[in-house]
Amino acid sequence: MRLYRDRIPLIAKDIVLKLAEDGDIEVENPDEASLDAESVLNEYLRLSIEITEKAKERLISAKLPYSSLGRLKKTLADERGFQFGEEGVRYISVQMVEMFMQSNNIDEIFTEDFELRNKIEPILQKHMSLDDEIDAEVRKRMKNLEEGTTTWDIEYQNTLEKIKVRYGLE
Repeated sequence: MRLYRDRIPLIAKDIVLKLAEDGDIEVENPDEASLDAESVLNEYLRLSIEITEKAKERLISAKLPYSSLGRLKKTLADERGFQFGEEGVRYISVQMVEMFMQSNNIDEIFTEDFELRNKIEPILQKHMSLDDEIDAEVRKRMKNLEEGTTTWDIEYQNTLEKIKVRYGLE
């Protein structure tokens, strides 16, 4: 699961509108409330990138194999109380609910925290699982090539870039 910077405004807007439509929150200005939600998502992305970069630095300085990157990222994330992947969705939803509690742009909250998180998480999963959909589409287009070959690797990257441009991701 991955959070794309270009999708952050859409995700934030979807969350605020869904909660407002369902009567979970009362908001006078949804655009301002969406900006608050965006700030949570932007901070998550910033921390994710920072942890990944620090893990890469440690990997290089310790002369460890690249296969150790995931373990290093997990260690650094745990030190900060940060989560990636599926756990990252829960982490973001908790942060989002906390932000709603403090936001001047959310007039009233009518729903319990856990219920808000249970409504926020599927929206996050839908947007963050886009990577899986893109990968499936790339593989579908490449079924005539043998996976694991150099040709396959090169074609995979080229096709992936084209599809991401089509989705407006990078």
